This record gives sequence, structure tokens and C-alpha cells, in this order.
Amino acid sequence: MNPKELANAIAAAAADKKAKDILLLNMVGLSPVTDYFMICSAQSATQVRAIADSIEDKLAETRGILPSHKEGYTEGNWILMDYGDCVAHIFRETERDFYNLEQLWADAPSEAYVETEGEA
Repeated sequence: MNPKELANAIAAAAADKKAKDILLLNMVGLSPVTDYFMICSAQSATQVRAIADSIEDKLAETRGILPSHKEGYTEGNWILMDYGDCVAHIFRETERDFYNLEQLWADAPSEAYVETEGEA
């Protein structure tokens, strides 16, 4: 699976739990750490955790992939999941506005995730 396919698989799993404003940032050439960021929002800490659980479960089940690192799960305000070629950032809406990763990485080409028929 290439990095873009991984980012889309992560985004699809987030969309299954009604994540909002799903954005993919192409970090190639900008970050030595990863090729993509997937950023999304949720309305509550419970939903943030549900999205993270969906991503972890679906990627483990369908692709045999587990995150190498996960943090922020207990608080549920901002969960980071490191899948190597893609890092997922799942935010409560207020935290996403505050940290504003889209602006911090404004040089990164971005695209809104659009769910397609049969995906996920």
C-alpha cells in the first residue's frame, strides 16, 4: 500500500465514525517523519476516541497494520496515531482551531477527503 492509499484508508475509517472536515496534507519534501497527515475533527472526547478506535480496528483487520505510536487517547482532545507513512491527527473541534496544523503546515499541498462509494 502506498502512502496515499494508507492516508485514504485512515480517512475512510475516520469517516465511518462521522469525523468532520477530513483533510489530507501531503508532507513529502516538508517533513522527514511522514508522507501524509490526516487531520479530522470531532465534537466530543468520546467521538475522538471512537474515531481512533475505528482507524485502529479497520487497519488492523483489513490491512494487518497497527500504529507504531499513539498518544492522547485518555484525554480525548487530540489523538495522534503514527502509521509511518501517514500520521493521523484526530482533534476535538476547539483543539483543532487552537493548534491550527493546517496553518502551521500551510506549505503542504492539501485536499479534502471525499468518501467514495464502496470505500472503507
